[in-house]
Amino acid sequence: MPYRLRRVRQPTYSVELVKAVLRLRKEYPRWGWDVLEAHIRASSHTAAAFMDTLLKRMPFPIKVIQVDGGSEFQDAFEEECQRRGIKLFVLPPRSPKLNGHVERAQRTHTEEFYEVTDTSFEIGELNQALLEWEMIYNTVRPHQALGYLTPKEFLKLYQQNKRKEEVSLR
Repeated sequence: MPYRLRRVRQPTYSVELVKAVLRLRKEYPRWGWDVLEAHIRASSHTAAAFMDTLLKRMPFPIKVIQVDGGSEFQDAFEEECQRRGIKLFVLPPRSPKLNGHVERAQRTHTEEFYEVTDTSFEIGELNQALLEWEMIYNTVRPHQALGYLTPKEFLKLYQQNKRKEEVSLR
């Protein structure tokens, strides 16, 4: 007889919340373009300051940011998003399934960068190595979820198709 757990943890999010997340994802599409940077501590002020890096290195304007409920995404970070007119969507606790893209990216960064890098993990050197990995991740490394295109190739195709749609609607 197979072993069975007596208590199985039930999801803490509702069907309505899942539908809301899916609706927002349709309204604000996302893909695997990552911006990476290491900091000594995870605070709301650090996250707010990272916004400059994020906006500078993203190849398209940011309209919405989805985050988990970590304290680094409260206070100063919320204020910075509001100041810049960026909608902030905070996921409920213990809901990694609603944040699959981030969870998968973190696994990839761990397996393909952190576990094999020769950097000393001193912040300056680490950030330089992360910048180089970010370039490879976004422009060289194919992503299965993007049909084995790089995020750069996928974005280019997306923008071309969007232009064609706009022209055909005229």
